[in-house]
Amino acid sequence: MSGFIVVIPARYASERLPGKVLRELGGRPMLRHVYDRATESSAADVVIAADDDRVAECARGFGADVCMTSREHRSGTDRIAEVARIRSWASDQAVVNLQGDEPFMLPELIDQCAALLDDPEADIGTLGTQLDDADAYADPNVVKVVTDARDFAIYFSRAAIPYARTEDTAHLALTTAMHHLGMYGYRAATLQRFVSAAPSDLETCEQLEQLRALSIGMRIKVGRAAVSPGPGIDTEADLRTAEELLSSGYLR
Repeated sequence: MSGFIVVIPARYASERLPGKVLRELGGRPMLRHVYDRATESSAADVVIAADDDRVAECARGFGADVCMTSREHRSGTDRIAEVARIRSWASDQAVVNLQGDEPFMLPELIDQCAALLDDPEADIGTLGTQLDDADAYADPNVVKVVTDARDFAIYFSRAAIPYARTEDTAHLALTTAMHHLGMYGYRAATLQRFVSAAPSDLETCEQLEQLRALSIGMRIKVGRAAVSPGPGIDTEADLRTAEELLSSGYLR
């Protein structure tokens, strides 16, 4: 998929780590690291969707294209859909949603996510990795996805899916599920259709917005990530882990 645009939704407020996109990582704002990963991809353009002047000022300081959006959005997807409307993007414009707290989402994975939209049956593209162990499989903070034979998502869940009915199938369940990575590729028209739909009951139960897409009949293509990215950042502990990872030369 050529000519795609990366949009980084960068909300200042964060319940667990306030102002986290501006927190320093290796002496630079976290948002700058995310922006650098995006510009290292094959994207034709990179836009930071900000909701606060502090975020916008930081982003413009390192030369980013900034689009100011409402503070009232419930999700990054809603924020990106506003950018698409403001910029009057064509309905078939491919857009990758790269979260502002993912400084270790590698550029080759951004390209891989966008390329999933080359399948005309794919409304949305996203990635997953093999689950590491039984603890991750059982962890509700690790979102699992299961797919059909053509790599289209059947379901996403915080629960351990598929359920292993017997001990003999426990390993099969672990290897069948994938750990979902929270990056998405869409076309602009898909974005508008998605945000205009009400949250589904499944989405409300699991607090996973991708279930809204499945509930309204969208098809989500899931690629197996070519490489495993580093961790996203939600807490102070995550930030310390990220500092250690950066010091180890992860991004060199």
